[in-house]
Amino acid sequence: MSDEAPAKAPDPTDRTLEGWIAHQRWYTAKGSTPRLRTLAEADGTRLVLDDAPTGPVLYQAPVTRVGDGSLRDATTDTEWVRALAARIDADDESLRPIGTVTGSRVLSGEQSNTSVICDTDAAGQVIVKVFRVLHHGDNPDVTTQLALSAAGSDRVPRVFGALRSSWPDAGRADGTATGHLAFAQEFLPGLEDAWRVALRDARAGTAFGPDADRLGAALAEVHRTLATALPTEPADDSRRAAAIATMHARLDAAAREAPAVAEHVDAVREVYARAERAVWPDLQRIHGDLHLGQVLAAPEPRGWVFLDFEGEPLRPLDERSLPDVTLRDVAGMLRSFDYVAGALAQDDDPVDAAGWAHAARSAFLDGYQRGTGTDLRAHRELLDAFELDKAVYEVVYETRNRPDWVGIPLAAVTRLVARSSV
Repeated sequence: MSDEAPAKAPDPTDRTLEGWIAHQRWYTAKGSTPRLRTLAEADGTRLVLDDAPTGPVLYQAPVTRVGDGSLRDATTDTEWVRALAARIDADDESLRPIGTVTGSRVLSGEQSNTSVICDTDAAGQVIVKVFRVLHHGDNPDVTTQLALSAAGSDRVPRVFGALRSSWPDAGRADGTATGHLAFAQEFLPGLEDAWRVALRDARAGTAFGPDADRLGAALAEVHRTLATALPTEPADDSRRAAAIATMHARLDAAAREAPAVAEHVDAVREVYARAERAVWPDLQRIHGDLHLGQVLAAPEPRGWVFLDFEGEPLRPLDERSLPDVTLRDVAGMLRSFDYVAGALAQDDDPVDAAGWAHAARSAFLDGYQRGTGTDLRAHRELLDAFELDKAVYEVVYETRNRPDWVGIPLAAVTRLVARSSV
């Protein structure tokens, strides 16, 4: 019998990796054949560029070999996760350390990233988010939550650190791009998100007003903290014009794809025109893609905790980090309350929760106004424009994915243009 150790399986080639990556949930060019080229490979991870038909995409795809030689996602390997956590600790020693990972499991159901729940010897349970699609520049999910956590806010999970890396990029002047690979923060187990809480209450006819009021106040607290912790800037003519131009472009695309929007186009444009002429508050860092599913219901006195500050997924990363209008977050939450009522109306056992949603929206706005000390009536034209922009986006989404639901956002479009014409 030979005493020689078994030969180590060779690292996968780009061609081998193509078949594996095509079946991952986070692979964006579904239905196409990946054409991969490794740009960087170090410290147990691998950065591969896919020359996809829809445009090049850079993925983080760490893999290991199992006994039969097949590929395994390294995020399912506790040894690999332990090494990743150690690198995060080493990347920023000013933050509370994660310590040694003693066990790990991948959180199921995610599409665009991979989150790993880690048991540690120093920090309890920590969730490490591994970013799959990489971009040059700071990821706002990291920088926004880090700013809030550093300011002492408990409206986000406590941040333990993040990992940055560099890779070749022929499109940049210096030939190198830099961005975030992973992010570690406090894990809050057993908590329901606000969407589930709201659905249950609306179905039971339980008033959500007090919770919605506290949610509005909590968002106001987040916005106040961000305005202090990160730069703000006036909403000058160019920024206002750019924001409104984006709304018009989305409306044009919606009218082409969703005929139900077409009859409202002129009225929507009038709302956008009034919004552009209105007084805008200063721009600052915001959440950017806020809805009830992005908020956890923690026990009091902590209360509502906000998650996932990556911003609107379809916007370029550099745009998602720019100062924006806080009313965009307010509008997103208002649309989410409408969706609670809309979802229940689509159930096999339908529930009329329109009154519930109206009361929740009003209470949320009351809490936000109290928390910011501002009168939202002075910004009605602008808030209506942001809510309309979100509803127009939703009409297109539902037309593509859930045609039976298109009436939910379309009703909002009809209501908002009618109210704004008064």
